[in-house]
Amino acid sequence: MADRVLTEDDIDLDALRTGDKEAFARLVELYADRLYNLALKIVGDPFEAEDVLQEAFISAYKAIESFEGRSQLGTWLYRITYNAAMMRLRKKRPDTVSIDRPVRLDSGDLVPRQFFDWCCLPERDLMSAEAHAYMEEAIQQLPDTLRPVFVLRDIEGLSTAETAEVLDISESAVKSRLHRARLFLRERLSEYFQNWARERA
Repeated sequence: MADRVLTEDDIDLDALRTGDKEAFARLVELYADRLYNLALKIVGDPFEAEDVLQEAFISAYKAIESFEGRSQLGTWLYRITYNAAMMRLRKKRPDTVSIDRPVRLDSGDLVPRQFFDWCCLPERDLMSAEAHAYMEEAIQQLPDTLRPVFVLRDIEGLSTAETAEVLDISESAVKSRLHRARLFLRERLSEYFQNWARERA
């Protein structure tokens, strides 16, 4: 019989607050993959992401006694992981600014420089390993202010409110950054499929 998959209901907050190691092990098992995914998307290096994950769980273990439950436990853990990842990123890339950005309108929106009509491409081409790798690379090229929003909303599936809480920004800022991130990625993928089509023409 397969092992039962852990859910939120298996997490005993009272036991966590008393320092119960078994309860914390269940917490790690439930959230490790999700938090690692967030860390990896932010720092862009598997070894760095492992360090971020370890730092995040150590911080959570030390602070769990003071967790008041005003937010979801998962949201709290995402925020700790996000902060740890951004701290490591700042040490790694201090004061850098991307010079390769889409055109910005007066409204603040990013507008892709070019589009390619990829709606009718075969699904196998859209889902190819090469396209997936290019998408991963494009996510890493997102500006630091946009990447966490995209990862939390479109990859991890957090709500706008939860994302705002994790990143400590307003919900309107989440919506604006998500829109800009999607435009940025759409431009990058348009470039990819335009080149793909040209090579096969």
